[in-house]
Amino acid sequence: MASHGFLARHRIAPRVITPIALGAALLVVLAWALWSAPPRTIDTALTASTTDCHDMVTLSIAGRSDTPRPGTTKMLVDADGRELPAASADDYVSAWIDQASNAPLKAVAPGSYAAMYIAYPADMSSYEKSVNTGVANTESVIKAIRASCPDTKFAIVGYSEGADVARRVAMNVGHQEADATGGYGIVDPANVVGVVILADAGRAAGQGPFPGAKNPFTNPDGFDVKYQNGKNPVPGQGVTPDTGGSDFGALAGRIASFCSDGDITCSAPQNISLLQLVVNVGRQLNVDALEREQLTLATGIDVATVLSRIALDAFADIRSQPDWMQSDETFLDVLLKVSDPSYTPPTATPTTSPTGAAGATDAQSPSDISTPASGQKDSIVTEKMSPLAYLPQKLFREIVGLIVTNQNTIPVIMSDPYQLTLAKDVGHHFDYWRDADQANGKPLTSADYAAAWLTYLAKQAQNGQQVNPEAKPSAAELSAALSEVTSSAAAPAGASSTPASDPSTQPTSGPAGDSPVAVEPASPSPQAPAPATTPNAAATDVATEVTTAPTEAASPQTSTSTTAPRTTTAAPTTTSSGAVPTPSG
Repeated sequence: MASHGFLARHRIAPRVITPIALGAALLVVLAWALWSAPPRTIDTALTASTTDCHDMVTLSIAGRSDTPRPGTTKMLVDADGRELPAASADDYVSAWIDQASNAPLKAVAPGSYAAMYIAYPADMSSYEKSVNTGVANTESVIKAIRASCPDTKFAIVGYSEGADVARRVAMNVGHQEADATGGYGIVDPANVVGVVILADAGRAAGQGPFPGAKNPFTNPDGFDVKYQNGKNPVPGQGVTPDTGGSDFGALAGRIASFCSDGDITCSAPQNISLLQLVVNVGRQLNVDALEREQLTLATGIDVATVLSRIALDAFADIRSQPDWMQSDETFLDVLLKVSDPSYTPPTATPTTSPTGAAGATDAQSPSDISTPASGQKDSIVTEKMSPLAYLPQKLFREIVGLIVTNQNTIPVIMSDPYQLTLAKDVGHHFDYWRDADQANGKPLTSADYAAAWLTYLAKQAQNGQQVNPEAKPSAAELSAALSEVTSSAAAPAGASSTPASDPSTQPTSGPAGDSPVAVEPASPSPQAPAPATTPNAAATDVATEVTTAPTEAASPQTSTSTTAPRTTTAAPTTTSSGAVPTPSG
């Protein structure tokens, strides 16, 4: 009775418990349905296809962690509906490259131009594998588009880690040999009208911004707009010089390679051999895991494995050179050589004997070398000791070589290269969106200049024109191209965001965190925070000179978010002092 009376007095309880029980059951069912659902498939009805031909297509390779991911982004498909490692700029946003690659969209007829983003690992679990995959993916997309649209012109844009990819693709295209029918394995170099590279880790020492052009410090061939005054190159070279160079073959004159002084990825000083050795080792480590987990058993084994392999290769390389003790090559030179990821160990050991003042000639075999007389069994044969005779001289060369090849190592370390390159607000790896200097003859930022050049190239492609090195664009053509970089509509809509810790694990939002690992001071191609993509005052000044019509400039803004910065209007200034967005966290 007691219980009956209690329920009678509290009839509301069943009314409450029942919906709660039903709700819980519903949640369980929904959870089961979600977990047991088949993998998501992408609706290809609105997906970009290679069969949609355009006069010009720009293929962009963004930096670390900034790449479209299959399964989360609509990917480009070929004529048979198969996914390709690329996504349309309609489906993927990079706040870094959008400013340049999307600029032509508003300047040409609808459908004449398209911007694509190449999908690749964009990480540093293996830097070389990531970059090589990016190269292969870019070339495969070019081939697929070419198969469907043989008349399409191509431009390539790359930033940071993606710059390494873009440069290697450009070098491969530029050095192709035509087959018997006049065809090319990748694409006819004449159909690659421009390549923009920002912060290239493979930049050659002292290279101007337009390698192979008639005016390598002022403008690419066929685009008569000055990038800067003067002919002083940015000092230093990229931190992966083995992968680069200034020879782009048939593409010479159609390359824009921008590097900011102080961006260690592309302007590392020479004579920093110990730091270069660290970079070479880092290119073979799982840097992502090392940064994420620090030094654990697994990451320690990874480091030990790489170092052991390099040491064994070094001794094997020395053994393959019978005259190594007499040579000028130091052990540090050997380490730098064998630590290069592209190093190939010698296939066979030479059969020649050591030469020198007391050595045997190449024609002699070990059996021809005299042996000690019976009364001299305890003495050392002259031929056997000849390499040891060079030991004092070799040690001297080792010491001198270590000093000479590291003259700039201590100054670089003292300057804190990590902060110099990647620091919040002032890191030089982000200069390309804020480096205009009107007072000193640099009217546009590097990104603005790239946008204007790509726009001009897109207009040429729409009109069926080839790149003409002798071209002198008219004032109207230049005005139309330059006006695109001053339009507020050119600001990117934002970038995808993933957790960031520091330059080796960050997404488009840029570096953050305070625990860089040992290999980071000169780490190749870190990704940077999203740029302030507001129009530059200097760009407006150039457009004004061409059109004689006054325009109002907008100054860059500082933001810590991954979304596109807002455009604000400000009085024109003579220098670019705005800061790019800073890392979050």
